[in-house]
Formats: sequence, structure tokens, C-alpha cells
Amino acid sequence: MAGLCALPVRRAIAVTDVEHSANPELRAIDADLRLPTSVAGQRLDGALAALLPEHSRARLQRWISDGVLTVDGATARPRDRVRGGEQVCLRATEQIRVDDEPEAISLDLLHQDDDCLVINKAAGLVVHPGAGNRTGTLVNGLLALDPQLAVLPRAGIVHRLDKETSGALLVARNAEAHHVLTDALARRDIEREYLALVQGEPVSGFTVDQPLDRHPTDRLRRAVRENGRPAVTHVRIEHRFNGYTLLRCKLETGRTHQIRVHLAHMRLPIVGDQVYGGRLRLPAGASEELIAGLRGFRRQALHAETLAFAQPVSGERVAAHAPLPDDMRALLKLLAA
Repeated sequence: MAGLCALPVRRAIAVTDVEHSANPELRAIDADLRLPTSVAGQRLDGALAALLPEHSRARLQRWISDGVLTVDGATARPRDRVRGGEQVCLRATEQIRVDDEPEAISLDLLHQDDDCLVINKAAGLVVHPGAGNRTGTLVNGLLALDPQLAVLPRAGIVHRLDKETSGALLVARNAEAHHVLTDALARRDIEREYLALVQGEPVSGFTVDQPLDRHPTDRLRRAVRENGRPAVTHVRIEHRFNGYTLLRCKLETGRTHQIRVHLAHMRLPIVGDQVYGGRLRLPAGASEELIAGLRGFRRQALHAETLAFAQPVSGERVAAHAPLPDDMRALLKLLAA
């Protein structure tokens, strides 16, 4: 049984996050509040979620289960019914896992709830800070959007997209959601579909089941390797053009550069891919405008269009769709002319 908080209070006190003075890697979260009579009959976790909206319901459930959130000085269960008037004491400590600075970066949100976000990442936006990219990254923008993400690995980012790949990217907003979603990713329960514009004209859809690993001589590249990690990409034709094809690629696994390497292995390199694309092949009879458009497209024409998953708390299906970015849309228009 935990001890009572020293002084009872008769209204909710806003939770404030302060750095733990003895360890800058820890953040103390303190709150004292008395439940109003208006929540009588509700579950404890539901009542607290309404009173402390800055914290997700899943996080509150964890604090209750861990015993760092007590009711009238005693531990409780998230499902316990409240009568109103109880004294709630929260004394929690979270580890800060991200040292990067928050920055006000405009982010396009495709979906948001208390437990997760889906971001429509712009091409050219670096996901994680690194050497030479300490600022201006998606992580910096996420920390400004939701400071609570600082306690999560990689600011809650569940999977990654290459810098020059655009589209839907999943972010967990609390530890419970992060655990559930990363586990779902490992089980291949998160659906991810990409649109890729490639050089070449495949006859039909196909599946690439080829293991991937680091390139034997270039450590920045990936390659099909016999003893690599299993990698499977399902491909179907979305639209045909003269000399080019828009493909829909569904990931069964999610290895680094998987779609780019698999398509290049099938001799269908992605347009604009500076690493795996090879020499640009111009279609017969191409107009000067199309030639300029193809030569001027300097990033891989790869877009994460669809992301579908089970919401980590409710289990309801979430499907987010990222519209094609303007540069890919303009290039497809030139090819269709």
C-alpha cells in the first residue's frame, strides 16, 4: 500500500514535466487531484483520461498497474469503478531517450489519436538525426508536436522511410502503443503499400522473394545475398506507360531499401534512384518536356501510399492513405501525355 499524498487537493492540478535534478536523463511527473463526483460510476482509467488529457489512456493504465498512481493511498486497477471524491496521487518517472531538440516543423498528419500518429512524410525530410543532420529532421518536428515522445525510442517512430521516399509513416505516442505496434510490425500485421515508377514494362504482376544484406563492397548499399535476411515484396501493375510502369508494391517484410533493391534486381529500376537506378533509358519518341522531366527527377519515384494497422488499444482497423506528391503526379502526367 502506498502512502497518502501529503496534502489533499480539491481540484485537478495540471501535470508538469520537470527534469530530475539528480539525473538529466529522467523526467519526474507529479500530480495530485481529487476525482469530481461527475465521474461516479466510470472506470478509473477512463475518468483519469478525461481529467489528464495530456497523457494517453494506455500510459495511465500502466501507471495504475505499476502502482505509481494511487487512489486514496492504495493501489488500484484500471477497471475499478470510482464513486467521485477519491484522492489520486501520481508520482512517476520516465526516462528521456531522445536528446534531440524540438523544432517547429510543419508535419502533414494523416491520422492521430491518443496512442499513435501517421505522418505524410515529405520527400527530402530526414527521419532520424545523425551526423550532419542534427536539426530539421522528422524526429525534431515530432518532439515539438508531442514532447512526450522524448521518452520513447526514436521518438516513437515504428518504421522508417528513406530520406527521398515520401508517404505514410507510423509513430507511437506512448510506451504501450510502441510495444504493440513494433510487435505487430515484427509479426507482419501492419500493411504497407507503395507506388513506384520504374523503367521497363513487366508483363504482369510478380513476387520477389530474395534475401537482402549489405552489399559486399559498398557498405551504404544493400544487395540480394544468398545468406541475407528473408525479404518478400509483392508487386502488381498499377498503370502502364511507354517504356515505364507504375507499380504497386506490398511489403511482406521491411528490410532497408527493400523495394528499391528488389525492383533493380528484376531489372525494373525506380526512376530517379541515385543509388540503384542505373542509366536513364528514354522512351522512343519522347517529347523534350518528358525528357526534361525524367532527367530532372533526382529522387527515387517511390511513395508510401497506404498504411493499415490495428489501433494499439481499441484494436479497430486504421487505414491511412497518403496522396501522391506533386513531383510524382507531374511526372506521371508527362508520361501519360
